[in-house]
Amino acid sequence: MTKHNQKLLTLAAIASLGLSAATAFAQDVVVDGKGEIPYVIDARKVVSRSGFNLCWRTGYWTPGAAESAPAGEFPVGCGCDGDIVPKAKCEAVVVAEVAPEPEPVPVATPGGPVVSQDKVRLNADFLFDFDQALLKSDGRTALDDVATQASQLQLEVVIVTGHTDRLGSDVYNQRLSERRAAAVKSYLVSKGIDSSRVYTEGKGRTQPVTAAQCNGVTPRKALIECLQPDRRVDIEIIGTR
Repeated sequence: MTKHNQKLLTLAAIASLGLSAATAFAQDVVVDGKGEIPYVIDARKVVSRSGFNLCWRTGYWTPGAAESAPAGEFPVGCGCDGDIVPKAKCEAVVVAEVAPEPEPVPVATPGGPVVSQDKVRLNADFLFDFDQALLKSDGRTALDDVATQASQLQLEVVIVTGHTDRLGSDVYNQRLSERRAAAVKSYLVSKGIDSSRVYTEGKGRTQPVTAAQCNGVTPRKALIECLQPDRRVDIEIIGTR
């Protein structure tokens, strides 16, 4: 039977199903780039089937066309001629999901690195005179100890935070706390600590530790003495041993 006669028979079969030739050959189904389709396609773009649930073939049907004509993810022949189309082409490729490996739990081992986060609080009486940002001799001695601690670590960062008492304005105390922190940084750098590892900040009088215990204390000299714990510098050293 010639291709022409096969096509006529196919069209006759379509007519018996009440379908028009215009809808039988959908233009958006392409086989081998020629616009030829191996199966009759109805108006729903679905392959037409006989009463025995067999796919109606067109005159362009060949085993190769059934295998290459796309129908979504798989060749169209997978649903019509599964015994002809290779099984591998009709099976979805399953990609196994690999669960992420759990984060390793740090285990302390003898001689292994140990994270060190030492926080040192130095009172301003040992570092500065009242209302000053110049280091005193006692303050330099205290900072020598800090520099020694830092030198024993694989240093990550040193955070220097200056504080003041509540006497004076917010603006003045903020600047004083920053100057004190900067003075401490300068000294630590002079003792060999990498300046890029030292960060400074000032908290002014915003973080007192005396709370209300000095309320009502007079005269001023006694109040200054009572507020001494608020005038401090905190130094936080972070590194690994």
